[in-house]
Amino acid sequence: MSDLLRDLIDRPGVAAAQQAGPLVDTFGRSVTYLRVSVTDRCDFRCVYCMSEHMTFLPKQDLLSLEELDRLCSAFVLRGVRKLRLTGGEPLVRRDVMTLFRSLSRHIESGRLDELTVTTNGSQLARHAADLAACGVKRINVSIDTLDPAKFRAITRWGDLARVLEGVKAAQAAGIRVKINAVALKDVNEHEIASMMEWAHGEGHDLSLIEVMPLGEVGEERVDQYLPLSTVREQLAERFTLTDIAYRTGGPARYVEVKETGGRLGFITPLTHNFCEGCNRVRVTCTGTLYMCLGQEDAADLRAPLRASADDALLHRAIDDAIFRKPKGHDFVIDRKTRQPAVGRHMSTTGG
Repeated sequence: MSDLLRDLIDRPGVAAAQQAGPLVDTFGRSVTYLRVSVTDRCDFRCVYCMSEHMTFLPKQDLLSLEELDRLCSAFVLRGVRKLRLTGGEPLVRRDVMTLFRSLSRHIESGRLDELTVTTNGSQLARHAADLAACGVKRINVSIDTLDPAKFRAITRWGDLARVLEGVKAAQAAGIRVKINAVALKDVNEHEIASMMEWAHGEGHDLSLIEVMPLGEVGEERVDQYLPLSTVREQLAERFTLTDIAYRTGGPARYVEVKETGGRLGFITPLTHNFCEGCNRVRVTCTGTLYMCLGQEDAADLRAPLRASADDALLHRAIDDAIFRKPKGHDFVIDRKTRQPAVGRHMSTTGG
């Protein structure tokens, strides 16, 4: 795409964005990080994320890749500096690399600091080189266990060898990999130390995530939930953990592990929420903006996106939504009703 064509594409949005200004909520938090789900579909059925027999959205309900580009670009022009594409599994969306290639212009222009992706790794081997060519320098790959049989049980359909092949391909392409692992009681809690040693030995950071009460998944949240405060206490019996100020723009709080020389992150929506410094919003593949992962309040951006050629209506809808961004979420593991705190699945909003 030529520079002239890019300028012509961006020009209508630039005027509307300049008039609207940066995104700041009523608590003084600047919104600089956008996570966009490009599809609700996935080739895994992880037990904490989806039910085994999911009903996915009709394809006609999804934003087109061109609409996703326009929507993401509107946020970038309002001061978003980090853009993460998620799913479902983003790399299963047909022609998704055209979206990465188009959005890479914001990296080239300096408007965007980082374009990145969260993936289950199943399609990574064939896309890693293209992602690197689009300016993707860092990705998150979800791996909850290094036991192939247990990996298959957690993901229901996943192949660990294929995921690890994808991780190697990303490394070979010059992309830094961070491993994400959901801590699951009586499932992988006794593997966390060995997973950390493996990740650090391969040059990867590892982030641990508490299971989040989103959506009916055919499993009991009470049975899955493992507090990371407990995990840290257990790790501290074997390793020297030192709090560090390192941040990636997301919610993880990091420690340095003296014995491995690597970084370990803790994402703790339940035991220690990170709402006070939240700089993030999420958009689904249908153009629904969620100002908070743990709240149901949302704004429709698809209608104004399709009704306004110059993005004025879109920016007005974004402003109205950011004004409603709550102070924090209401996540809780409800032991009485055993119901999820939020009805939608994680795959709807993006991991």
